[in-house]
Amino acid sequence: MLDRQVVTEFLDDKLEDVPIPKSIKKKELVEAFCQFTEDDYYEWLKDNFSTFFNHGNPDWVWIEKYIAEHKK
Repeated sequence: MLDRQVVTEFLDDKLEDVPIPKSIKKKELVEAFCQFTEDDYYEWLKDNFSTFFNHGNPDWVWIEKYIAEHKK
């Protein structure tokens, strides 16, 4: 779950020069963007899980090697 305060600050920075319609409340905009991003993040996580664990047939030798190489 995204930190809504961090996302608020991010959007404030990125949308500094973009007029937001008065009919859209900032809190609702932040929440909508967070939900959109979290949905995408979950799909990305599922895709990476599938790839990392070789679509249900984990290559434990490769995983051990990967862990060793990234242990810094």
